[in-house]
Amino acid sequence: MIVVDDLALPFGTLRLKPKGSDAGHNGLKNIAQMLNTQNYARLRFGLGNDFPRGGQIDFVLGKFPQEELDQMPAILDRATEIIKSFCLAGIQLTMNQFNNK
Repeated sequence: MIVVDDLALPFGTLRLKPKGSDAGHNGLKNIAQMLNTQNYARLRFGLGNDFPRGGQIDFVLGKFPQEELDQMPAILDRATEIIKSFCLAGIQLTMNQFNNK
């Protein structure tokens, strides 16, 4: 499983996918090239898209605002639950349990 930032999801949203394209994400593109496949699970971590046009790089590499930092412990706890479930119960059960919350 790869944990990846996702600008298309609202901040704090977590979505597990069994496979998929890189969707223009350079990190996923590199992983797919290294593995020679796109068939790997990914846990998408929503960052939101509250940045000016062309400002994606600064947004992704910048610091989280305090409001988001305050929410981070709960989000990371949920991400940990998802990862544990993925390891113990498999992807399908984990997606059914967590993707709609």
